[in-house]
Amino acid sequence: MSIWTRINDALAALASGEGLFALFDRLRGVPEQSPERSIGFTIAVIALGAKMAKADGQVTRNEVTTFRRLFTIAPEEEDNAARVFNLARQDVAGFDAYARKIAAMFPEDDTKTLIDLVEALFTIALADGEYHPNEDAFLAEVARIFGIGDPCFRALRARFVEGAPRDPYDVLGVPPGSPLDTVRAAWKQAVRDSHPDRLIARGVPPEAVQLASRRMIDINAAWEEINGKRAA
Repeated sequence: MSIWTRINDALAALASGEGLFALFDRLRGVPEQSPERSIGFTIAVIALGAKMAKADGQVTRNEVTTFRRLFTIAPEEEDNAARVFNLARQDVAGFDAYARKIAAMFPEDDTKTLIDLVEALFTIALADGEYHPNEDAFLAEVARIFGIGDPCFRALRARFVEGAPRDPYDVLGVPPGSPLDTVRAAWKQAVRDSHPDRLIARGVPPEAVQLASRRMIDINAAWEEINGKRAA
């Protein structure tokens, strides 16, 4: 059974007007390894992505193509995917309310999956080849609601937005000038956290695990930059 079929089953209650918020509430506290958590992640990406599409005023074909790339959608499942997107876009609630509901699905001390989600949103935001100031404000507020600190958000933005300032210490999540042993430990932990098995265990659907490849390149580049400067 595809993830989109499972999503469609999960959305059956919407016909009675239950709403997406109630669906998020049902997913709160669901074990990380369960298919339902994967469903929650996918719905979160689409719901916030639909809201973000309004940030720059239009939904482009490229954004739709990016959804297809992040989440493999079989032709027979396209109607199910479109239904989730349209429900989120038509809902009267603001994106910040969605973000708070999504954040409540995860323990307060676990932001890893939420960072995965912000990475997916960056990918969607840049699908049309531009990074609009309203999209930056949108993503910054989502990150704040998710409990993602400014250094981590700056590192994410630098990874995706061409020309954005990039600090290798931000990428590894350590203060500038940290001892090399501390930096090395952070680098190794970041590599472990980006392993596909870890991502799947956090509820990231296999279709979105590909985002980790780009993350791994940046993590290794940050370590090499810091280590190279220290060795010089």
